[in-house]
Amino acid sequence: MKLPSAAVAASLVCLIIAPVFAQTAPTTAPAASTGTVPVPATKHVTCLATTQSLKGQDKRDQMQLCMAQARVDCLKQAIDQKVVGEPRKSFIKTCLGGDGTEQQ
Repeated sequence: MKLPSAAVAASLVCLIIAPVFAQTAPTTAPAASTGTVPVPATKHVTCLATTQSLKGQDKRDQMQLCMAQARVDCLKQAIDQKVVGEPRKSFIKTCLGGDGTEQQ
């Protein structure tokens, strides 16, 4: 059973890292000119997507691991940007894509 766990872990890492690179890429044209405004996938949505094929305790465990890693990533981002105090809490909630207290 280590192979599926390793595959899930590898896919989680890819899904967590990809949005970070997407956020740092410069845009050449404003989104308003296309008529639609793209909504970035939040880390919470990404975690939900990666665990949708799982069931029961496996799904809950992987969701908790994914959200914990997402919180760490958001905290690192806040630290890098020197966000402190109440704005840091708000920043992390926004970064996660919700209030961060939802559990499945």
